[in-house]
Amino acid sequence: MRTFESLDEFAAAANSELGISDWLTIDQKRIDAFADATDDHQWIHCDPEAAARGPFGATIAHGLLTLSLLPMLISRVYAVRGTRMAVNYGFNRVRFPTPIPVDSPVRLSLALGDVTRTDGAVQALLPGLVEIKGVAKPACAFEAITRYPI
Repeated sequence: MRTFESLDEFAAAANSELGISDWLTIDQKRIDAFADATDDHQWIHCDPEAAARGPFGATIAHGLLTLSLLPMLISRVYAVRGTRMAVNYGFNRVRFPTPIPVDSPVRLSLALGDVTRTDGAVQALLPGLVEIKGVAKPACAFEAITRYPI
């Protein structure tokens, strides 16, 4: 994990690669828990027997489950010391090019784009990819916006 000692050090790293997280396996228990939390029990996510006969050959993770894992995965790639908090300000782009089959290991590849001061905060653009082990196309491509209040 890459650790920055200050927001100034973080800002100086703009437009560089931040790193890659460890692998995280997306199992059926996690998929089902997300389905329960969001009330999205579509068969492609929650019915292994039906999904085995479906277009993906197994259940798949919800795209929004993938997105919801980003704060945890990002925290495994980098940290900035001396900050009160980091606030998810939103996303400029999000795409889900490839579904994540159940029991697939995924990881995050993250970069640091522009870093600017705005509205009493330091704002960072974080382009990244959620990759599936052994699959060429990413599961998710995004550009997150994170703010560090100052």
